[in-house]
Amino acid sequence: MKQRIGEPWMPADAYGRSLKGFGVNLLVRDVPRAVAFQTAVLGVELVYADRDFAVLRHGAQEWMLHADHTYGEHPLLGLTGDGAIRGAGAELRLYDIDPDDAETRARARGETVLAAAADKPHGLREVYIADPDGYVWVPSLAAAEKS
Repeated sequence: MKQRIGEPWMPADAYGRSLKGFGVNLLVRDVPRAVAFQTAVLGVELVYADRDFAVLRHGAQEWMLHADHTYGEHPLLGLTGDGAIRGAGAELRLYDIDPDDAETRARARGETVLAAAADKPHGLREVYIADPDGYVWVPSLAAAEKS
């Protein structure tokens, strides 16, 4: 059952028709909590949020969050039961976000840092941070070139 009060930012069918290319939708237990993590730790832009749904943006990329309760009888809910770690095996990578700053913000909030910021052989400095739903975010920047 939807919990939103008032009208959404735009009709769902209009938003759906506006989507192009590749999209990501994360099913979360609590939209406001997920938004707080993503804006505070990752420093991404909030486009819209209510208790049921949110759209966030980093650069030209947007993604959606839907609360579990909005999915009704959707079969995906069977995979996200209480205590389930969501997104196992997937990395949500955000380029051009300072991993050291994201790690500092995550630790200050008591979030789970799976791997501290480090330069990797593939040319990126990155940190691995789990959000409250268990999704793993990887903020990264190009690593300093070695002399």
